[in-house]
Amino acid sequence: MSHRIAYYRVSTSDQSIEAQRAGMGGTFDQEFSDEGVSGGVLAADRPGFAAMLATVREGDTIHVYAVDRLGRDALDVQATVRRLLDMGVTVDVHGLGPIGRGVGELILAVLAQVAEMERRRIAERTAAGRQVARETLKATGRTHRNKESLGRPFAADAAAVRAWRKANSASIAQTANQFGLSQATVKRYCAAV
Repeated sequence: MSHRIAYYRVSTSDQSIEAQRAGMGGTFDQEFSDEGVSGGVLAADRPGFAAMLATVREGDTIHVYAVDRLGRDALDVQATVRRLLDMGVTVDVHGLGPIGRGVGELILAVLAQVAEMERRRIAERTAAGRQVARETLKATGRTHRNKESLGRPFAADAAAVRAWRKANSASIAQTANQFGLSQATVKRYCAAV
């Protein structure tokens, strides 16, 4: 008996698979997911995907929301789909439909290349933005977004936190409460001397 299987992946733990689940709709016999697993990890090395591979049988259909959920890069996507097709499994990509041998594999290869190209373009844009921020910070003392540093803004002035703690002989917890900071931040500020 064939099964309808869904596979979901999101890159960070603060993201949710619910958008993919809602987008694909339908009822599935089984669902597998990798939450907080980078797209840079080979599909077969992801815990949820590996569990799905161990479960899937000939005649089953795997449903995914997008081509890039199936692998790290275009080569991994193609190898993953070929492996599934060789097992007699149908791969159904939301909005694209079932992938078959021949033309389906060709379309998939093109889409995987486009997805990989877009990931590279995002990385290039991010690097360019960082460079502009560095140059603007060096020239004006603020980034192009009017921030005082490239990293996260400081929650409080570290010198003021250290001075208050010393003047009041306060514990880490008391200092954290005074400034509304986490204890880890107070420890980091006090260790920076």
